[in-house]
Amino acid sequence: QLVESGGGSVRAGGSLLLSCAASGFTHSSYCLGWFRQAPGGRRLGVANIHFPDGTTYYDNSVLGRFTISQDKGKNMVYLQMNSLKLEDTAMYYCAALDDPGVASFQCPTDEYNDWGQGTQVTVS
Repeated sequence: QLVESGGGSVRAGGSLLLSCAASGFTHSSYCLGWFRQAPGGRRLGVANIHFPDGTTYYDNSVLGRFTISQDKGKNMVYLQMNSLKLEDTAMYYCAALDDPGVASFQCPTDEYNDWGQGTQVTVS
């Protein structure tokens, strides 16, 4: 189960922290990712992280500006977004890839099988 929070409106150059309460995983290894989709646009995976090895991946459009992290004790995954740009405006979704034996190299490429409802980020 995935529940996002933390979206909102921010001026260009500002920061936002997105949070996702992530629980109910079936397997001992899984991927957690943040995706975004702007109106009329395609869904884009912006960042993901593998549990348990912690490997992260970022889309080039956010590399150096966004940071994904996980607090396993609190069952939370975060997306710290800095230096926000107009083109970062989108609905942001938290998602999980919870399959047997998921390896970190699968996190950027495989289809995720559990999704949150999304949280809107608007940069102006």
